[in-house]
Amino acid sequence: MLVALALLETSYQRELSRLLDTSPSVVQKALTGLERDGLLVGRLIGRTRSYRTNPRYFARTELDAYLQRLAEADDDLQARAAALRRRPRRAGKPL
Repeated sequence: MLVALALLETSYQRELSRLLDTSPSVVQKALTGLERDGLLVGRLIGRTRSYRTNPRYFARTELDAYLQRLAEADDDLQARAAALRRRPRRAGKPL
């Protein structure tokens, strides 16, 4: 979960569940626990809660460096993260 979030920088529950191919409830429980422990911060953007690593976490630079090294080793996760659509599709545009 943290490695995927490090690749995306900011993300939300449904996007992470699609990327990791898990159910949204499992992802939400993990995000809630990580936020409670202080590793992540969430903020509301409209009705969607967006998450990122906590900039005030005491070991953030070390954590980010470690997560980037882990992400470099997982080519499949990098490819799936690169293929994610990060912006909305124009209304009425054909698929």
